[in-house]
Amino acid sequence: MGLDMAKYRRIFLEEGTDHLGEISRALLDLEKETGNVEAIDTIFRMAHSIKSMAASLGYEPVADLSHRLEDRMEGVRGAGRVRDGEELSLLFRGLEGLEAMMAAVSAEQDPVPADRALLEALTPCLLYTSPSPRDNDWYL
Repeated sequence: MGLDMAKYRRIFLEEGTDHLGEISRALLDLEKETGNVEAIDTIFRMAHSIKSMAASLGYEPVADLSHRLEDRMEGVRGAGRVRDGEELSLLFRGLEGLEAMMAAVSAEQDPVPADRALLEALTPCLLYTSPSPRDNDWYL
């Protein structure tokens, strides 16, 4: 690994670890209040930042999982809340996957791609062309 790459990997690990910590805190806030807008926005922004950093360094599995998490959070933002405990659990699984990948990068190993079922579960599916004003359950 070249000197520059080692430097960028170190920065990625430092910033990525901070971002994962923020996601973790925000998920704990969402456990208490599923409509916590600040927590939802934090998770969205941190996932976006991790995705961008990972993609620029060629850590495709990290970029893919964080992109799926970012997309899912965009759906959550649109609905204004996490739908239920099952969705919250899914978001925690996404965080755990990113933490495992970050640990691999830290150990100078290639991150293993996330489980296909997790990636598919994180992908939001639009059920309707517009949100239901009654319950906002317009995404999976």
